[in-house]
Formats: sequence, structure tokens, C-alpha cells
Amino acid sequence: MVPTWRFVLLVALAAIPVLLVPGWDTAGLALAAAAFIALLDWLLTPRPRRVSAQRTPGRRVRLGEDTHATLTLRNEGRRMQRLHVRDAWTPSAGAADVRFRTRLRAGESFERVLTLTPTRRGVLPADRLTLRSRSWLGVLGRQTSIDVPASIRVMPPFLSRRHLPSKLARLRELDGRTAVMIRGLGTEFDSLREYVRGDDVRSIDWRATARARELMVRTWRPERDRRVVIVLDSSRLAARRCGTGTVFDAALEAGQLLAALAAGGGDRVDLLVADARVRARIGPITGRDPMGRLSNELTDVDPELLDADWDAITSAVMRAASQHSLVVLVTALDPTTVAEDILPALPVLRARHSVAIASVADPELESMAARVHTPALAYRAAAAERELLEVRSVIGSLRESGIHSVHEPPEDLAPALADLYISLKATGRL
Repeated sequence: MVPTWRFVLLVALAAIPVLLVPGWDTAGLALAAAAFIALLDWLLTPRPRRVSAQRTPGRRVRLGEDTHATLTLRNEGRRMQRLHVRDAWTPSAGAADVRFRTRLRAGESFERVLTLTPTRRGVLPADRLTLRSRSWLGVLGRQTSIDVPASIRVMPPFLSRRHLPSKLARLRELDGRTAVMIRGLGTEFDSLREYVRGDDVRSIDWRATARARELMVRTWRPERDRRVVIVLDSSRLAARRCGTGTVFDAALEAGQLLAALAAGGGDRVDLLVADARVRARIGPITGRDPMGRLSNELTDVDPELLDADWDAITSAVMRAASQHSLVVLVTALDPTTVAEDILPALPVLRARHSVAIASVADPELESMAARVHTPALAYRAAAAERELLEVRSVIGSLRESGIHSVHEPPEDLAPALADLYISLKATGRL
């Protein structure tokens, strides 16, 4: 039973006779009349549970895009339903104009399309549907809230998609260019040609030289169908804010672009999301719609407030890639974590694989280090400068250890990591 503004008006009208003819008898009669009218109106109000409801969510979308959900109501009763409806969703679904009124005759159906503008990725569920029914008097209403299951799937935005065509064009140019004189794990034999001064003597084919009676060398081309393993760190370090999002958001962008690029270039890609445990394993990802599957499975993965177990991550990588691969660790360059956890685990990986580390640079540190106008700002600038020096020291240590590294702001990390992959592939160091 839900009173409306008309119930308040009814009570006010019942007070008029009491004011005109004061007395207990008049008050009793006025209240009895108001109660009778309200009770009669409540009995005349049809039950809202006679209305069936169904939600039909729209297609899955990427964060930043609009989607919709269709609410279908059908009057299963024999009386007209005058409804006030609240089509509620979780706040992050970005539902607008969720309240509306409608009338449904017996057996009639009604559809309403609700526009949703999600503000975060993930599987966003609908809330309870509230139906309030009233009669033609509208003094008291009947109300019920029912569960109508529905959800929308909001995938990561993949804003770095705009870099993919140019990076793929560079890969195709790399595959179609004249054979290169590079020897190593990342190349495959192409053809023979005469020796030219400056060629690597290790590429001389002595059997072909004996047959041709001239120095012949082997030419090599970048090898396809290599293995790439991408590890996204989802520990507590990935949950901190950086720029307009989190470190993990930037890692997702970099991982998606690299996976799409490597799969488009003919390589086999595996992607792991891990912290204290392996949260998700996606792969092998091939050139057939790599981003559809990858984005869908990364939709509801969020960082956990746990420390990363790099021994477990190393074991998972070794199980995922039995042959030589490029292992890309997208993590934070925290000096303590790198020194105590990551570096001890790297020799196992480097014994079999090529290793690269990508990390997100905090864009605010540079500006903080430059502001020294007051004593308080000077202390902040000193702390920011110390953080920058520690990061540079870690990058230098990784370089001396033969580990490739990329350290860029969130918006530049994905293309920089893609450029590193192309460079490694061009020089045969995969």
C-alpha cells in the first residue's frame, strides 16, 4: 500500500467538515469516509504482479560507447494497469530516465528502450524492477519490486586501436622486403647469393661455394610463427591511479595492441593475467579475430590488492611456452619489487626465452619535480626526483642484464611496446 498526493488531498478535504462543524462526531464521520474511500480505491487497484516483465540487453560494447536495454511489459490480468515504472540499473551502467508511466489494457504489451552509457568496464547487472499500480482515483497504490535478470558486457576501450593499421603495415613491409643478412633465432633461411664485401662470414655456405666456385652466402628473412607470451601484472601495484585511469588500464591497452599486432603478423600469442595466482589465461591467439576473444575474456578482470607471486608467474609462463618465445612482462618498475621478486625470477626465463619489461610512467612526476616555488613544493619535487632517479636506475640495471624495457606514460606505452616488438622482429632477436 503506497499513499499518493491524492491521499493527502483526501485527508485535507475530510478536515473541512471538522472545521465547519467542530465535534467528535463530525471528525469520526469525516475520517471514516476518508478511510472508506481509500480502502475502496486500494481494492479497485489491480495487482502489479499480474504484469510480466522481461529485459533484453543490447550488444556488448567497449567502454566509452553507448548501448541499450529493452524492457518488455505485458499485462497478464483482466483489468487495465496504470503503472509507474522504475527500470533501475547499477549506477556504473549510466542509465538515464529510468522512471516512466504507461497504461496497459488486458493482454497488451509495451516496450521501452533504455539508453545506457557505462562508466566502467565489466559485467554490469540490472537492479530490481519496481512497478506501482493505481486505480482511476489514484489515492492508494500497490507496489512491488521484482528481479528481472539482465546484464550488459562492457569490454576494455582499446583506444590504441588507431595505431594498429600503421604497425601492421610496418610488419608487412618487414616481411616483404629484400632478404636480410641476420643470423639468429628470429630468422629463417631464404636464398643464396654471391658474397659482397661487408657480409657476415658466418653466413657463407661452403657447400654452395664449392659447387659455384664463388663465395656464396645464405640470406635470411624474419621468421614467422614465433611465440609471444604477454603477462599482465594485476597485483596491488597495478591498482594505483595513473593519468585518467589505473596502471592496469594502461597495461590492458598495451597488451591488447601487442596481441593484435603479433597475431596479425603470424605469431602465436598467449596472454596471462596474474598476481598471487594466475587470474586468466587466454591463448593461443591467432590472426582470426584476435581482439574479439581477447577483449571479451578481459572484460571482468580487475587488479587485486595482493602482492604478485613471481615464482608462480614464472612457472605459468614456462608451462605456457615450451619453446623459445618473447616474454613481455607488463608490470610496475617498483625498485623494491624488481630487486627482491622480479630479478631473482628472470634467470629461469632468460635461459629459454627473450624477456622484455613494459611499465607505465607516472606523467605527474615530471611536473612535480619541476615545481619548487614554495618549501612544501620543494619537498614534493625532491620526492618526485628521487622516484625518477630510482626508475632510471632500475631501467639501467635491466639493460645491463640484457633485458629489453619500455617505460612510457599511459597513452604512449602501447605504441612504444609495439615498436619494440617490431624492432626485435626486424633484427631477428625473437
